[in-house]
Amino acid sequence: MLSNKDKKNEVQKIGVIGAGSWGTALANLLAEKGYTVYLWAYEPEVRQDILKYGENRLFLPNIKLSNNIIPTNDIDEVVKYNKILLIVVPSHTMRQIANQISQSILRDSIVITASKGIEDCSYLTMMGVILESIPVLNENQIVVLSGPSFAKEVANRVPTAISVASKDIDIATRIQHIFATEYLRVYVNDDPIGLEIGGAVKNVIAIAAGFVDGMNLGLNTRAALITRGLAEIRRLGMKMGAKPHTFAGLSGVGDLILTCTGDLSRNYTVGKQLGQGMTISEIQDKRLTVAEGVRNTKSVYNLAKKLNIELPIINEVYKALYENSTPADAIARLMTRRLGHETIELE
Repeated sequence: MLSNKDKKNEVQKIGVIGAGSWGTALANLLAEKGYTVYLWAYEPEVRQDILKYGENRLFLPNIKLSNNIIPTNDIDEVVKYNKILLIVVPSHTMRQIANQISQSILRDSIVITASKGIEDCSYLTMMGVILESIPVLNENQIVVLSGPSFAKEVANRVPTAISVASKDIDIATRIQHIFATEYLRVYVNDDPIGLEIGGAVKNVIAIAAGFVDGMNLGLNTRAALITRGLAEIRRLGMKMGAKPHTFAGLSGVGDLILTCTGDLSRNYTVGKQLGQGMTISEIQDKRLTVAEGVRNTKSVYNLAKKLNIELPIINEVYKALYENSTPADAIARLMTRRLGHETIELE
């Protein structure tokens, strides 16, 4: 059993902003370790269900939540009284949330982002959005949490490994010990931008992997797609200042494999339904939760154009989502591209 001495010596309370499936799963993990967790939910019914039933029936049903979770719809209540804040909101709402908490946040807070995405128009990662929106913070106070982790499996105590990254390795190590349990193994990393690029772009590649399985193209095709998708993630990440070895780790190849092969992946499921002939409008009309890759395809596509980087798989997903192309057309174009040298293309 892992020691909880970090909790006793450093902090007793943690604020979690965002009560979707992942935010709730992480809040419950921390609460079960003995922390008092203030969990902000946008939806009043989520707070009411947690208070009445001890369960987030909307986003994480059938998981009994710890009594150490205090649900609230008052975001200031979470921010004013907690020096460690975990933000787990959809990437397209990050700026709004960050602006909202900027007036109440304590100057010496540590902010952990578990949201994955690149903001449209600004092309900032979530860490960049937080720093721009909350000027009292510096980059050493931001920690990125990422890795192959479905919320439902973590909530059910399935053995899982993730990474936490900060420019300040001591702060990353502190957060590592706060989150580590006997079923969640946490590694530290000093490359937050690498974790963020891996976490954001893999969602787009997962949509393409869904194309493959929706069209029943086979395992050869999926393996090729995942491998070349990793090359595109690495290419973009290095252009943005990430360290290449990060993409061989949990937040790179690990998260990519999970998201491209697991039926619990919202992005993979969207791609699979597209491959089966559904339209993106039909798919989104039936979904409660956000498939981050749909929005992030546009931001990653435009960022690549701005940086003059060739990302063929990303381009094809963009065409399928926003230009009425088909998954079949996408695969055909990818297979008939100009032939090239594999390792040179990784540079």
